[in-house]
Amino acid sequence: MKYEDEKILDRLREMEKLKRSNNILAGPIIINGQSYVFEERSFFEDRLKMHVPSIFTPMPKHLQKIKYPHEQRPEMILTNDLGSVDVTLNRVDQTLQDEWVEQLTSGMKAMMKNMNPAHVFYEEKIEEVHGKQIGYFDFKSPALDQPIYHNMFYFELEGKTVMGTFCCPYKQYAEWRDVALQMIRTIQTVDEAEKEGYE
Repeated sequence: MKYEDEKILDRLREMEKLKRSNNILAGPIIINGQSYVFEERSFFEDRLKMHVPSIFTPMPKHLQKIKYPHEQRPEMILTNDLGSVDVTLNRVDQTLQDEWVEQLTSGMKAMMKNMNPAHVFYEEKIEEVHGKQIGYFDFKSPALDQPIYHNMFYFELEGKTVMGTFCCPYKQYAEWRDVALQMIRTIQTVDEAEKEGYE
């Protein structure tokens, strides 16, 4: 009887999950038992807008050095209170045009595959977001304590390359993956924002 009760409880939880809104623009959503509100933030001297969780804050420098040990770490690293879920943005002094985004994305994925044969790759895609081409791919990487889920995305800003990442513990991948894609789909550069009267 106890087993049956547990099955019913599991089914009710599944139904509750389905009923919940997972639209980041439509109000709070529950991820891993925590409520998140998403807000539009501006980056790079207000040249870029993107919706991110309101509780995400810039990662402290001492944590950056541990989690991103390379000297060339991203310009922007926003993280949750545990430092376990991050969104990063980095401008690269490399010329980029919209029509080159697909080639850049597949080239970066191929390079990462060669360098890291242990990575497990999932989807690679180019989407048009507010008139701009954004390329992304996602993968699982091994880590010291537990595997990590990553989504790496690329787009052009003022003729240069912007590289972004979303990462979280792999065990939370199912809850965060669609949310990460929704965040990417809110990216808007200031020239597009002005053109569409977005501000």
